[in-house]
Amino acid sequence: MAGVTTSVWATGQRPSRVQRAGRYVPESMRHPGKMLPSIAAKVIATYTGPGELVVDPMCGIGTTLVEAAHLGRHAAGVEYEERWARLAVANLGHARAQGAPGVGRVVAGDSRHIARLLPDLVGRAALVLTSPPYGAATHGHIRSTRDTGQPGVRKWNQRYSADRANLAHQQLPQLLDGFGRILAGCAQLLRPGGVAAITVRPYRVRGELVDLPGHVHRLAEAAGLVFADRIVCLLCGLGDGRLLNRASFFQLHEARKAWARGVPIHAVAHEDLLVFRRPQEPAGSRKLKALRAECELE
Repeated sequence: MAGVTTSVWATGQRPSRVQRAGRYVPESMRHPGKMLPSIAAKVIATYTGPGELVVDPMCGIGTTLVEAAHLGRHAAGVEYEERWARLAVANLGHARAQGAPGVGRVVAGDSRHIARLLPDLVGRAALVLTSPPYGAATHGHIRSTRDTGQPGVRKWNQRYSADRANLAHQQLPQLLDGFGRILAGCAQLLRPGGVAAITVRPYRVRGELVDLPGHVHRLAEAAGLVFADRIVCLLCGLGDGRLLNRASFFQLHEARKAWARGVPIHAVAHEDLLVFRRPQEPAGSRKLKALRAECELE
């Protein structure tokens, strides 16, 4: 387990579709809000060792679980939407067939109750790695007029939830309340000194910037986790002295429209990785537990 990390990770050297090709079942591309595999792999390699446990409370199609398995870690995930949970299981099976030494499991359920869903893992996880939802729909896949020669833009695979109870449908206050409950449950799963790593970025609602990283920071500390680091995970590539654009059509389209209105916004080219730790137990607490155990034995 590495003791020192750098502040910027070049995780966007290859496009997402290239990172997933052959490593995930083809149906995985239907999910519009996937974590970049290179980010998951880098976090897992940095903060865990072989044989340790990694948990993702909002695992989607299982990117965290698959990368953990390939790195010889064991993994558990919770996913609210059953169709994505089934894909996560399929991706874990695919990883196993490719020789991944780690094993994983997926539970379909509401991760606001994660400690009840995974009671056997309380106090055992070396790492919790996840990302909050940004809404019920994202950009998904598109074909523009330039691609098709037809007027307008065609979108597909842009919606990952139709269930109104999913956190992705909630307004910001309800989303934050739910994600705070998830983090509090994850804090129970972490072993003392364990790491909670959250990938998150700001987003815009009707042009207004929402500081989701700042909100998540406050939620994690309210859950009893201690801030340890912030790392920039690049979504763009680095090549020959310049940035290689990986921004989506809609990111660029929205930025151009804003510039035309005189608002100089830019397409987001990175994810914030916020790193927290569960505090170590005080020495006095460990001694008290040991004394209680001795008394029980007597």
